[in-house]
Amino acid sequence: MKKSLLILCALVLNIVCFAQNGLSQNIVNWEFSRDSVNWNSVVVPHDWAISGPFDKKWDLQTVAIVQNGETEATEKSGRSGSLPWIGRGFYRSVLNISNIPATAELQFDGAMSNAHVWVNDEFVGYWPYGYNAFRLDISKQLRVGENTITVSLDNQEESSRWYPGGGIYRPVHLFTSNTPYIDDWKTQIVPVVGNIVHKSLASDATINVTTQIAGNTANDELQVRVEMLDAGSRVVASAMAQKDTKIGRFEAVVPMKDVYLWSPETPYLYCARVKVFSKEGQIIAQRDFKTGVKKLDFSAEGFRLNGEKRKFQGVCLHHDLGPLGAAVNRSALVRQTKILKDMGCDAVRTSHNMPSTMQMEVYDSLALMVMAESFDMWRYPKCKNGYAKHFEQWAEKDIENLVLNHRNHAS
Repeated sequence: MKKSLLILCALVLNIVCFAQNGLSQNIVNWEFSRDSVNWNSVVVPHDWAISGPFDKKWDLQTVAIVQNGETEATEKSGRSGSLPWIGRGFYRSVLNISNIPATAELQFDGAMSNAHVWVNDEFVGYWPYGYNAFRLDISKQLRVGENTITVSLDNQEESSRWYPGGGIYRPVHLFTSNTPYIDDWKTQIVPVVGNIVHKSLASDATINVTTQIAGNTANDELQVRVEMLDAGSRVVASAMAQKDTKIGRFEAVVPMKDVYLWSPETPYLYCARVKVFSKEGQIIAQRDFKTGVKKLDFSAEGFRLNGEKRKFQGVCLHHDLGPLGAAVNRSALVRQTKILKDMGCDAVRTSHNMPSTMQMEVYDSLALMVMAESFDMWRYPKCKNGYAKHFEQWAEKDIENLVLNHRNHAS
């Protein structure tokens, strides 16, 4: 069996990012199988269905599309691409670990769908919705030496009204740390704009940052400082955080002057740098968050961005990248976004699902306003095996992950 070794001490087989905030490893090398017997090497993000072959049997339905005014059921095919996305798929990858970290977390940005995950043959978690990010604690399952991650996916027939793709089609990261760290899902950045001088400039603003320090730590001995950096990486404002002892959360209020505003015409991004200090004054954790400062107003008179009334000039956009399939690709997203901007678009509704993190990062920097949608259906089913089957048990969990994953994006 050909194995892909993902070595924490940074072999070149995978992308490893070292930081004061722990170690994040992009797990790109996997083996894939449709039958759990015959395996091939693949690179994640991966869409097992886009290579075909085309066949109407994959999405053949006898249905009346009530949204189109149909009252009698007729044979339909091609609604989801006539590509072989239906059925099961299996992924596995091997990590070679020399020391067991205090914190170890698998971070999936999306896996299509009904993901079951094992580490060393021990079941660690399940997430049914293929469009959502989810995280699994695997600290207790890791061992010194080889560790095998196995993912089973199951796409049921008539579970989608469009082409969903199949597989681990968004990045997977292994986050590890032996020290306290800053969790991006436990950090919130809320800019409050003061006096607007021009549609792209405010005389002042306040950046409210809240964060909780995760990992093995005694928070009473820590201090947190937030620095705001401009686009040239210069520190333009900073403030020490105060601790809310009731919930163990640090809160910083950072005043700023002469602030550049984010909009589809001026996509200016600041960096909020969160630093954690030990009681001796040493930096033990640091994390950067890109953020855009903007003012939003919703009223009976309409929507205002940075004091100016405007209408959304947008599109509804599915997650696939045409002939490239569902596997997320930054270059393709940049190309797609530039085409939309050239058309005059300033907004996107992610139809009908959570966007990828990579997609949101591109929209931050190239400046599209985003309605990050949740799911295609609630309790009422639009197709036999759609999200309505999961709504009662999973909707609140899915919305929570949607908010935590994307709330700090400028777009």
